[in-house]
Amino acid sequence: MNPPFIHSEADVKSTAIGDGTRIWQFSVVFEGAKIGSDCNICSHTLVESDVVIGDRVTVKSGVQLWDGLRVANDVFIGPNASFANDRFPRSRKKPTKFLGSTLHEGASIGAGAVILPGIEIGRNAMVAAGAVVTRSVPANAIVVGNPAKIVGYVDASDQQDGAAPQPSRPGASATRVTGVNLHRLLRVADIRGSLTVGEFERTIPFNAKRYFMVFDVPSIETRGEHAHRECHQFLICVRGSCSVVADDGFNRQEFLLDRQDLGIHIPPMIWGIQYKYSPDAVLLVFASHYYNEADYIRDYSEFQKLIEMKI
Repeated sequence: MNPPFIHSEADVKSTAIGDGTRIWQFSVVFEGAKIGSDCNICSHTLVESDVVIGDRVTVKSGVQLWDGLRVANDVFIGPNASFANDRFPRSRKKPTKFLGSTLHEGASIGAGAVILPGIEIGRNAMVAAGAVVTRSVPANAIVVGNPAKIVGYVDASDQQDGAAPQPSRPGASATRVTGVNLHRLLRVADIRGSLTVGEFERTIPFNAKRYFMVFDVPSIETRGEHAHRECHQFLICVRGSCSVVADDGFNRQEFLLDRQDLGIHIPPMIWGIQYKYSPDAVLLVFASHYYNEADYIRDYSEFQKLIEMKI
């Protein structure tokens, strides 16, 4: 047992403080607040009554955690990050219920970031310093700016600013994501123009039952953010460019689709994301199954649990 340390100059009314947690000087913790084990609550912080903090959480100086906030295990909150719980605040007019936010496991909030009410910050997501988060952030996403937008995914790039290298000749190239292959399709060019070709169950490793196209996507938007239980997909950006992130639950990699003879095969039980659409981008997707909502896994935590069950 390692009892919590509470500095003599801290004002802590709550008794729900976990073992090993440290609360430093000039911090205020209201009665009813719940703080887990091995947390570090730095000086000049405030924690209201209806706040729940998990284990191994770091809250740096100058942070106020207002009613309704839920903070999962291993979250980092940088200095002077700001949270709001009322969309239309008025002096002496409290809402019936405060609209809190949720910071999921492993998320990091940079210094001076602003998190609006009702926001979810996904597992392992990173919010850059000074970002203003107006919409929920998916798991593993990196967001910057005002308003915050997704600029990358944690551990997805092969290098600091780049996606995975593209195959230089026709054929399939394995990636570090299980079952995901990049395909360089046959390209034929002559004076009459150019064409690319693929054959189902040969070049494209399944027989397609449907296709769809995605276009006119604003550059700040992210599509996908789901996995399929049974359906295979093959993606080609036939105009412009977009980036694809594939995730098998253990490995994550980003790919740039920017030419008509480049495709990517996303098999079942791979989490897929498409973002960084150019203004003229047209993404063509072939699917092995007819549309079935029950085939979709739209929650990343559920996806990870299913992957763990397969091991």
